Amino acid sequence: MDSYKTFGEFIAKKRYDRAITVRGIAELIGVSPGYYNDIEKSRRNPPDRDVLDKLIEAFGLSDEERIIFFDLAGKARSEVSPDLPDYIMENDFVRVALRMAKEKASEDDWQRFINDLEKK
Repeated sequence: MDSYKTFGEFIAKKRYDRAITVRGIAELIGVSPGYYNDIEKSRRNPPDRDVLDKLIEAFGLSDEERIIFFDLAGKARSEVSPDLPDYIMENDFVRVALRMAKEKASEDDWQRFINDLEKK
């Protein structure tokens, strides 16, 4: 998988790979071409979740690409990846675990947790 530094770089590459013009993708997701171009050039933050979902559909992103897409969007906004807040807020155990981990978990603890989940 390619390595991307910014959300804008990621969506520019996906648009280019699918041979879609800026005007074409802007029309597909319901924004102006200038606004979309600003996002690609990192002059604007990534859009809200509804537009992000339209981009995922327009680009036909794989599960792995969606993770990269959401992580880059969150990083650009200095926020949690946009696919996680609903899950966190809907699950009491997740909120409790994250608060505890914030205070007590080491990288080794997290790695063991991830390894355990991968075994399922």
